[in-house]
Amino acid sequence: MNGMMQCEEMKLDTGKLCELRELVRGSDRQLVEEMTPVVQRESVSLDLTCVERIDAAGIAALISLYRIADESGHRFSVSNAAPHVAELLALVGLDRILLSRNAKQVPPCGNRLVQNAA
Repeated sequence: MNGMMQCEEMKLDTGKLCELRELVRGSDRQLVEEMTPVVQRESVSLDLTCVERIDAAGIAALISLYRIADESGHRFSVSNAAPHVAELLALVGLDRILLSRNAKQVPPCGNRLVQNAA
């Protein structure tokens, strides 16, 4: 791992805490591997407050998680995306599918909460 993304299991009623600064090639696979069991088990809104960069691999990872959640009968969305990240999602037509408008606001950066979307 290159330090771009660090996740650790936490004993919380809402899931995992993650620090995610970049969602780019190299961190995309780890996100999908760690989040797949979660999105198969429950609906999830992934907090992107601290994501400063996203590329095609990161967008593909979000699409994969959305598809996996959908096939499992759950919802997957992202919340608190920085304006430039939301703009990129809009450019590829994913803003209406992935962006959660109702997510709880959290303090900027630090540990990110993967919250139950239900």
